[in-house]
Amino acid sequence: MNPPRTDARRHHDPDVRGFASDNYAGAHPEVMAALALANGGHQIAYGEDDYTANLQQVIRGHFGPTAEAFPVFNGTGANVVALQAVADRWGAVICAESAHINVDEGGAPERMAGLKLLTVPTPDGKLTPELIDKQAFGWDDEHRAMPQVVSIAQNTELGTLYTPDEIRDICDHAHQLGMKVHLDGSRIANAAAALDVPMRTFTNAVGVDILSLGGTKNGALFGEAVVVINQDAVRHMKHLRKMSMQLASKMRFVSVQLEALLAKDLWLRNARHANEMAQRLAEGVRSVHGVEILYPVQANAVFARLPHDVSERLQKRYRFYFWDEAAGDVRWMCAFDTREEDVDGFLAALKEEMAR
Repeated sequence: MNPPRTDARRHHDPDVRGFASDNYAGAHPEVMAALALANGGHQIAYGEDDYTANLQQVIRGHFGPTAEAFPVFNGTGANVVALQAVADRWGAVICAESAHINVDEGGAPERMAGLKLLTVPTPDGKLTPELIDKQAFGWDDEHRAMPQVVSIAQNTELGTLYTPDEIRDICDHAHQLGMKVHLDGSRIANAAAALDVPMRTFTNAVGVDILSLGGTKNGALFGEAVVVINQDAVRHMKHLRKMSMQLASKMRFVSVQLEALLAKDLWLRNARHANEMAQRLAEGVRSVHGVEILYPVQANAVFARLPHDVSERLQKRYRFYFWDEAAGDVRWMCAFDTREEDVDGFLAALKEEMAR
């Protein structure tokens, strides 16, 4: 049977790789095959389809019998919906100053959800009970937004990881203070792969109430999910998702991608490979005089400091972003489709530019 005719043309070189973001990668072939499998015929819209129903069983296998998944379009949408679901209109969210919800979501949690972010400087992107206490006060003060949620990311925006015990301590402390815990898991697969534990080990098993489950950075074409673990902590998720413009009419095409990733081990294979490529990159960078790695390389990110002019020249050969341009800090990300030759080619280019 001949493939369907299309008038579309390829506008890019599929052999080109960069280190700017794991969002630059395409969709994994197994995910694309799942999308084709879900296509054709009619399925009930807005989440009453067979694929979304089956996704619930897959999610419970990872996050426990009370878990419920609410597929959404993107990561910012997942975070905004999740935070609204565990906070009142007058509530506030305690997070690291470097948290993605604070620095990379265009103010969406505050503008769209109406929640004040109470930030805490951290040396490594990680919160602790002691750091949480810097903002955990004033519940009866009507002049201050009420702390109701602690939001952490696994892995953090700086590429570092919490141990399960560290998250347990945060959850226990937050719950004792009457607060809920949200986990931003846009790269949760990379964290689980690096820690070599199931995702449940540092989510439902240690007290996380709600999480944003990433798919796009792990090989999906589009789509994430809000996963409610503690049903008693959450109110009106369906209504919040709709009001936040995150309800997909053809939801089967979001759900089947998450099913393709999570039903077996594709999510883990993809994450392990990305992490391995980051380790290969870090090992090579450590041998380059004049380049400093800033944080422990624990998942699929490498943060480094090097001369500004070197970075500018290198960016003309490989895409990547400055993290702190004034300091000369950059971020290099590896993805599920990063190849060994991509890493080795980048390292050779880095050495050439450093030698100029």
